[in-house]
Amino acid sequence: MIDWSKPLFLVIGTAITALCATAAVADNPIVPGQYADPEIRIFDHRFWIFPTYSASETTPDQPVVLSEQQREMRENPDIWSPFLKQTFMDAFSSPDLVNWTRHPRVLEVANISWAAYALWAPSAIQANDRYYLFFGANDIKDNEQLGGIGVAVSDDPEGPYRDALGKPLIGEIHNGAQPIDQMVFRDDDGQFYLYYGGWQHSNVARLSDDLLSLEPFDNGEFFKEITPSKDYVEGSFMVKRKGIYYLMWSEGEWTGPDYSVAYATSHSPVGPFENKGKILQQDNKIARGAGHHSVVNIPDTDDWYIVYHRRPLHSDDGNHRVLAIDRMIFNEDGTIKPVIMTDEGISPVTLP
Repeated sequence: MIDWSKPLFLVIGTAITALCATAAVADNPIVPGQYADPEIRIFDHRFWIFPTYSASETTPDQPVVLSEQQREMRENPDIWSPFLKQTFMDAFSSPDLVNWTRHPRVLEVANISWAAYALWAPSAIQANDRYYLFFGANDIKDNEQLGGIGVAVSDDPEGPYRDALGKPLIGEIHNGAQPIDQMVFRDDDGQFYLYYGGWQHSNVARLSDDLLSLEPFDNGEFFKEITPSKDYVEGSFMVKRKGIYYLMWSEGEWTGPDYSVAYATSHSPVGPFENKGKILQQDNKIARGAGHHSVVNIPDTDDWYIVYHRRPLHSDDGNHRVLAIDRMIFNEDGTIKPVIMTDEGISPVTLP
Protein backbone atom coordinates (compact mmCIF):
# COMPACT_ATOMS: atom_id res chain seq x y z
CA MET A 1 0.00 0.00 0.00
CA ILE A 2 1.22 3.52 -0.77
CA ASP A 3 1.70 5.92 2.12
CA TRP A 4 0.59 9.07 0.33
CA SER A 5 1.43 11.14 3.41
CA LYS A 6 5.16 10.63 2.66
CA PRO A 7 5.63 11.04 -1.10
CA LEU A 8 9.03 11.39 -2.72
CA PHE A 9 9.17 13.34 -5.94
CA LEU A 10 11.48 13.46 -8.91
CA VAL A 11 11.18 16.59 -11.02
CA ILE A 12 11.68 15.97 -14.73
CA GLY A 13 10.91 19.12 -16.70
CA THR A 14 7.37 20.03 -15.66
CA ALA A 15 6.24 16.53 -14.73
CA ILE A 16 6.45 15.24 -11.16
CA THR A 17 6.51 11.49 -10.73
CA ALA A 18 6.03 9.83 -7.34
CA LEU A 19 8.92 7.49 -6.50
CA CYS A 20 7.23 4.58 -4.79
CA ALA A 21 6.68 0.90 -5.26
CA THR A 22 3.94 0.02 -7.72
CA ALA A 23 0.72 -0.29 -5.76
CA ALA A 24 -1.31 -3.50 -5.84
CA VAL A 25 -4.41 -1.64 -4.62
CA ALA A 26 -5.19 2.06 -4.54
CA ASP A 27 -5.73 3.93 -1.33
CA ASN A 28 -8.42 6.58 -1.05
CA PRO A 29 -7.47 9.39 -1.34
CA ILE A 30 -5.76 8.37 -4.57
CA VAL A 31 -3.21 11.22 -4.75
CA PRO A 32 -1.60 13.53 -2.19
CA GLY A 33 -2.86 17.05 -1.73
CA GLN A 34 -6.20 18.81 -1.69
CA TYR A 35 -8.16 18.64 -4.95
CA ALA A 36 -11.83 18.67 -5.94
CA ASP A 37 -14.23 18.40 -8.90
CA PRO A 38 -12.31 15.63 -10.68
CA GLU A 39 -13.08 14.76 -14.28
CA ILE A 40 -11.67 11.48 -15.57
CA ARG A 41 -10.96 10.70 -19.23
CA ILE A 42 -9.03 8.14 -21.26
CA PHE A 43 -6.41 9.60 -23.60
CA ASP A 44 -3.70 7.67 -25.43
CA HIS A 45 -4.28 4.45 -23.43
CA ARG A 46 -3.92 6.24 -20.10
CA PHE A 47 -6.41 7.50 -17.55
CA TRP A 48 -6.35 11.23 -16.94
CA ILE A 49 -7.91 13.17 -14.08
CA PHE A 50 -8.34 16.95 -14.29
CA PRO A 51 -9.37 18.45 -10.89
CA THR A 52 -9.76 21.82 -9.19
CA TYR A 53 -6.90 22.83 -6.92
CA SER A 54 -8.47 23.07 -3.47
CA ALA A 55 -5.77 23.80 -0.89
CA SER A 56 -6.07 26.94 1.20
CA GLU A 57 -2.51 27.97 0.40
CA THR A 58 -0.18 27.70 -2.57
CA THR A 59 3.25 26.17 -2.15
CA PRO A 60 6.60 27.82 -3.03
CA ASP A 61 6.68 26.14 -6.46
CA GLN A 62 3.26 27.59 -7.30
CA PRO A 63 3.73 31.37 -7.60
CA VAL A 64 0.81 33.46 -8.79
CA VAL A 65 1.68 35.53 -11.86
CA LEU A 66 -0.94 38.18 -12.66
CA SER A 67 -1.32 41.14 -15.00
CA GLU A 68 -2.47 44.55 -13.76
CA GLN A 69 -5.97 43.84 -15.11
CA GLN A 70 -6.08 40.51 -13.28
CA ARG A 71 -4.95 42.13 -10.03
CA GLU A 72 -7.76 44.67 -10.37
CA MET A 73 -10.28 41.84 -10.82
CA ARG A 74 -9.13 40.32 -7.53
CA GLU A 75 -9.89 43.48 -5.52
CA ASN A 76 -13.55 42.50 -5.08
CA PRO A 77 -14.02 42.25 -1.28
CA ASP A 78 -16.73 39.57 -1.71
CA ILE A 79 -14.31 36.96 -3.06
CA TRP A 80 -13.83 34.08 -0.62
CA SER A 81 -10.10 33.95 0.05
CA PRO A 82 -9.48 30.31 -1.03
CA PHE A 83 -10.81 31.21 -4.50
CA LEU A 84 -7.86 33.61 -4.83
CA LYS A 85 -5.54 30.59 -4.57
CA GLN A 86 -7.29 28.80 -7.44
CA THR A 87 -5.17 30.25 -10.24
CA PHE A 88 -3.95 27.04 -11.89
CA MET A 89 -4.87 23.43 -12.56
CA ASP A 90 -2.83 20.27 -12.17
CA ALA A 91 -3.60 16.97 -13.87
CA PHE A 92 -2.89 13.34 -13.01
CA SER A 93 -2.35 10.39 -15.32
CA SER A 94 -2.26 6.65 -14.70
CA PRO A 95 -1.95 3.40 -16.65
CA ASP A 96 -4.18 1.50 -14.19
CA LEU A 97 -6.26 3.83 -11.96
CA VAL A 98 -3.93 3.05 -9.06
CA ASN A 99 -0.49 4.53 -9.74
CA TRP A 100 -0.70 8.22 -10.61
CA THR A 101 1.71 10.80 -12.03
CA ARG A 102 1.14 14.48 -11.32
CA HIS A 103 1.43 16.98 -14.17
CA PRO A 104 1.60 20.42 -12.55
CA ARG A 105 0.06 23.61 -13.87
CA VAL A 106 -1.42 22.30 -17.09
CA LEU A 107 -3.46 25.52 -17.17
CA GLU A 108 -2.96 28.79 -15.30
CA VAL A 109 -4.44 32.26 -15.31
CA ALA A 110 -1.20 33.68 -16.70
CA ASN A 111 -2.40 32.23 -20.02
CA ILE A 112 -6.00 33.49 -19.67
CA SER A 113 -6.15 37.28 -19.93
CA TRP A 114 -9.75 37.55 -18.69
CA ALA A 115 -9.43 35.18 -15.70
CA ALA A 116 -7.91 35.99 -12.32
CA TYR A 117 -9.19 33.50 -9.71
CA ALA A 118 -11.63 30.64 -9.06
CA LEU A 119 -10.27 28.46 -11.86
CA TRP A 120 -12.71 25.58 -11.50
CA ALA A 121 -13.97 22.19 -12.60
CA PRO A 122 -12.04 21.37 -15.78
CA SER A 123 -13.58 19.20 -18.48
CA ALA A 124 -11.33 17.69 -21.13
CA ILE A 125 -11.91 16.06 -24.50
CA GLN A 126 -9.80 14.96 -27.47
CA ALA A 127 -11.01 16.14 -30.88
CA ASN A 128 -9.64 17.50 -34.14
CA ASP A 129 -6.17 16.13 -33.28
CA ARG A 130 -6.02 18.41 -30.24
CA TYR A 131 -7.03 18.42 -26.59
CA TYR A 132 -9.63 20.86 -25.33
CA LEU A 133 -9.94 21.88 -21.68
CA PHE A 134 -13.13 23.67 -20.66
CA PHE A 135 -12.96 25.58 -17.37
CA GLY A 136 -14.84 28.04 -15.21
CA ALA A 137 -13.26 31.24 -13.90
CA ASN A 138 -13.99 34.26 -11.69
CA ASP A 139 -17.20 32.97 -10.03
CA ILE A 140 -19.35 35.63 -11.70
CA LYS A 141 -22.47 36.81 -9.87
CA ASP A 142 -24.04 38.96 -12.61
CA ASN A 143 -23.71 39.80 -16.30
CA GLU A 144 -21.59 42.88 -15.58
CA GLN A 145 -18.74 40.81 -14.18
CA LEU A 146 -16.09 39.39 -16.50
CA GLY A 147 -15.80 35.62 -16.30
CA GLY A 148 -17.69 32.39 -16.91
CA ILE A 149 -16.83 29.30 -18.96
CA GLY A 150 -13.74 29.30 -21.16
CA VAL A 151 -11.95 26.83 -23.40
CA ALA A 152 -8.23 26.19 -23.75
CA VAL A 153 -6.37 23.96 -26.21
CA SER A 154 -3.16 21.95 -26.31
CA ASP A 155 -1.38 19.46 -28.54
CA ASP A 156 -0.84 17.14 -25.57
CA PRO A 157 -3.12 16.00 -22.73
CA GLU A 158 -0.63 17.26 -20.13
CA GLY A 159 -0.65 20.75 -21.67
CA PRO A 160 0.29 23.45 -21.44
CA TYR A 161 -3.19 24.62 -22.39
CA ARG A 162 -3.66 28.08 -23.93
CA ASP A 163 -6.81 30.17 -23.98
CA ALA A 164 -8.46 29.54 -27.34
CA LEU A 165 -10.80 32.54 -27.52
CA GLY A 166 -9.41 35.44 -25.48
CA LYS A 167 -12.83 35.71 -23.83
CA PRO A 168 -15.37 33.41 -22.18
CA LEU A 169 -17.29 30.97 -24.35
CA ILE A 170 -20.26 31.52 -22.00
CA GLY A 171 -19.92 34.76 -20.08
CA GLU A 172 -23.48 35.50 -18.98
CA ILE A 173 -26.18 33.95 -16.83
CA HIS A 174 -28.88 32.14 -18.83
CA ASN A 175 -32.04 30.54 -17.39
CA GLY A 176 -30.77 31.40 -13.91
CA ALA A 177 -27.73 29.09 -14.25
CA GLN A 178 -24.40 30.44 -13.10
CA PRO A 179 -21.83 29.55 -15.81
CA ILE A 180 -19.75 27.05 -13.82
CA ASP A 181 -19.12 23.31 -13.59
CA GLN A 182 -19.12 22.60 -17.30
CA MET A 183 -18.88 19.13 -18.84
CA VAL A 184 -18.33 18.46 -22.56
CA PHE A 185 -19.99 15.33 -23.97
CA ARG A 186 -19.71 13.79 -27.43
CA ASP A 187 -22.72 11.75 -28.51
CA ASP A 188 -22.49 8.69 -30.76
CA ASP A 189 -23.42 10.80 -33.79
CA GLY A 190 -20.46 13.10 -33.18
CA GLN A 191 -22.47 16.04 -31.84
CA PHE A 192 -20.82 17.85 -28.91
CA TYR A 193 -22.90 19.13 -25.98
CA LEU A 194 -21.91 21.29 -23.03
CA TYR A 195 -23.72 20.67 -19.73
CA TYR A 196 -23.23 23.23 -16.99
CA GLY A 197 -24.83 25.29 -14.28
CA GLY A 198 -24.96 26.39 -10.68
CA TRP A 199 -27.52 28.16 -8.47
CA GLN A 200 -29.95 25.24 -8.81
CA HIS A 201 -30.25 25.56 -12.59
CA SER A 202 -28.72 23.30 -15.25
CA ASN A 203 -28.38 24.13 -18.96
CA VAL A 204 -27.28 22.25 -22.03
CA ALA A 205 -25.82 23.89 -25.14
CA ARG A 206 -24.73 22.52 -28.52
CA LEU A 207 -21.07 22.98 -29.45
CA SER A 208 -19.71 23.50 -32.95
CA ASP A 209 -17.44 20.88 -34.50
CA ASP A 210 -14.36 22.93 -33.58
CA LEU A 211 -15.67 23.25 -29.96
CA LEU A 212 -15.03 27.00 -30.00
CA SER A 213 -18.58 28.31 -30.43
CA LEU A 214 -22.20 27.45 -29.71
CA GLU A 215 -24.81 26.34 -32.22
CA PRO A 216 -28.55 26.95 -31.85
CA PHE A 217 -31.10 24.23 -31.23
CA ASP A 218 -33.90 23.75 -33.76
CA ASN A 219 -35.96 26.48 -32.08
CA GLY A 220 -33.15 29.00 -32.54
CA GLU A 221 -32.21 29.14 -28.86
CA PHE A 222 -28.67 28.50 -27.64
CA PHE A 223 -29.40 27.39 -24.07
CA LYS A 224 -31.92 24.78 -22.96
CA GLU A 225 -32.69 24.43 -19.28
CA ILE A 226 -32.73 20.78 -18.18
CA THR A 227 -32.74 21.16 -14.38
CA PRO A 228 -33.62 17.60 -13.33
CA SER A 229 -34.59 18.17 -9.71
CA LYS A 230 -35.48 20.93 -7.25
CA ASP A 231 -32.45 19.71 -5.29
CA TYR A 232 -30.02 20.21 -8.17
CA VAL A 233 -27.09 22.42 -7.14
CA GLU A 234 -24.16 22.02 -9.57
CA GLY A 235 -21.69 19.58 -11.11
CA SER A 236 -23.55 18.29 -14.19
CA PHE A 237 -22.08 15.16 -15.77
CA MET A 238 -23.39 13.04 -18.66
CA VAL A 239 -22.82 9.41 -19.61
CA LYS A 240 -24.57 7.17 -22.12
CA ARG A 241 -25.12 3.44 -21.62
CA LYS A 242 -27.18 1.08 -23.79
CA GLY A 243 -29.00 3.96 -25.45
CA ILE A 244 -29.93 5.68 -22.17
CA TYR A 245 -28.58 9.11 -21.21
CA TYR A 246 -27.64 9.52 -17.55
CA LEU A 247 -27.53 13.12 -16.34
CA MET A 248 -25.74 13.26 -13.01
CA TRP A 249 -25.23 16.18 -10.63
CA SER A 250 -24.41 17.25 -7.07
CA GLU A 251 -26.87 18.22 -4.37
CA GLY A 252 -26.42 19.91 -1.00
CA GLU A 253 -24.06 22.63 0.18
CA TRP A 254 -20.56 21.99 -1.18
CA THR A 255 -18.89 23.03 2.09
CA GLY A 256 -21.13 20.79 4.20
CA PRO A 257 -21.37 17.09 5.04
CA ASP A 258 -24.51 16.49 2.97
CA TYR A 259 -22.95 17.15 -0.41
CA SER A 260 -23.98 14.20 -2.59
CA VAL A 261 -24.56 12.85 -6.11
CA ALA A 262 -27.88 12.09 -7.81
CA TYR A 263 -28.90 11.14 -11.34
CA ALA A 264 -31.76 11.11 -13.86
CA THR A 265 -32.33 9.31 -17.16
CA SER A 266 -33.64 10.14 -20.61
CA HIS A 267 -33.77 8.80 -24.17
CA SER A 268 -32.46 12.15 -25.42
CA PRO A 269 -29.27 14.10 -24.59
CA VAL A 270 -31.41 17.19 -23.98
CA GLY A 271 -34.12 15.53 -21.88
CA PRO A 272 -36.65 15.55 -20.42
CA PHE A 273 -34.97 13.68 -17.58
CA GLU A 274 -36.59 11.42 -14.99
CA ASN A 275 -35.05 11.84 -11.53
CA LYS A 276 -33.84 8.52 -10.07
CA GLY A 277 -32.41 9.75 -6.76
CA LYS A 278 -29.08 9.74 -4.97
CA ILE A 279 -26.27 7.26 -5.53
CA LEU A 280 -23.41 8.76 -3.47
CA GLN A 281 -23.49 10.47 -0.10
CA GLN A 282 -21.56 10.74 3.14
CA ASP A 283 -20.60 7.73 5.21
CA ASN A 284 -19.82 8.68 8.83
CA LYS A 285 -17.25 5.88 8.98
CA ILE A 286 -15.42 6.93 5.79
CA ALA A 287 -15.84 10.57 4.74
CA ARG A 288 -18.30 13.44 4.40
CA GLY A 289 -19.19 15.85 1.63
CA ALA A 290 -18.89 13.30 -1.18
CA GLY A 291 -19.78 14.88 -4.50
CA HIS A 292 -18.86 16.64 -7.75
CA HIS A 293 -17.91 13.48 -9.52
CA SER A 294 -17.18 12.02 -12.94
CA VAL A 295 -17.47 8.50 -14.34
CA VAL A 296 -15.35 6.32 -16.60
CA ASN A 297 -16.28 3.14 -18.46
CA ILE A 298 -13.53 0.64 -19.29
CA PRO A 299 -13.76 0.18 -23.07
CA ASP A 300 -15.35 -3.08 -24.29
CA THR A 301 -16.68 -3.86 -20.81
CA ASP A 302 -19.56 -2.89 -18.55
CA ASP A 303 -17.15 -1.95 -15.76
CA TRP A 304 -17.65 1.57 -14.45
CA TYR A 305 -15.79 3.67 -11.90
CA ILE A 306 -16.78 6.90 -10.17
CA VAL A 307 -14.17 9.53 -9.30
CA TYR A 308 -15.25 12.15 -6.78
CA HIS A 309 -14.05 14.40 -4.01
CA ARG A 310 -14.86 14.03 -0.35
CA ARG A 311 -13.97 15.62 2.97
CA PRO A 312 -11.94 13.70 5.58
CA LEU A 313 -13.81 12.97 8.79
CA HIS A 314 -11.27 14.90 10.86
CA SER A 315 -11.72 18.14 8.90
CA ASP A 316 -14.39 20.83 9.13
CA ASP A 317 -12.67 23.03 6.54
CA GLY A 318 -15.08 23.38 3.62
CA ASN A 319 -12.15 23.74 1.23
CA HIS A 320 -10.43 20.55 2.44
CA ARG A 321 -11.30 18.05 -0.29
CA VAL A 322 -9.47 14.97 -1.55
CA LEU A 323 -9.92 12.62 -4.52
CA ALA A 324 -11.27 9.07 -4.37
CA ILE A 325 -12.24 6.28 -6.79
CA ASP A 326 -14.77 3.53 -6.20
CA ARG A 327 -16.83 1.09 -8.29
CA MET A 328 -20.14 2.17 -9.83
CA ILE A 329 -22.46 -0.71 -10.64
CA PHE A 330 -25.61 -0.83 -12.77
CA ASN A 331 -28.60 -3.01 -11.95
CA GLU A 332 -30.13 -5.20 -14.65
CA ASP A 333 -32.90 -2.64 -15.17
CA GLY A 334 -30.38 0.10 -15.90
CA THR A 335 -30.64 1.88 -12.57
CA ILE A 336 -27.46 2.55 -10.58
CA LYS A 337 -26.71 0.89 -7.26
CA PRO A 338 -25.74 3.20 -4.36
CA VAL A 339 -21.98 3.67 -4.44
CA ILE A 340 -20.08 2.17 -1.52
CA MET A 341 -17.32 4.52 -0.40
CA THR A 342 -14.10 2.84 0.67
CA ASP A 343 -10.73 3.66 2.15
CA GLU A 344 -9.12 0.74 0.28
CA GLY A 345 -9.99 1.97 -3.19
CA ILE A 346 -9.80 -0.36 -6.20
CA SER A 347 -7.51 -2.93 -7.76
CA PRO A 348 -5.50 -2.01 -10.86
CA VAL A 349 -7.42 -1.81 -14.12
CA THR A 350 -5.85 -2.76 -17.46
CA LEU A 351 -6.96 -0.83 -20.51
CA PRO A 352 -7.62 -2.93 -23.61
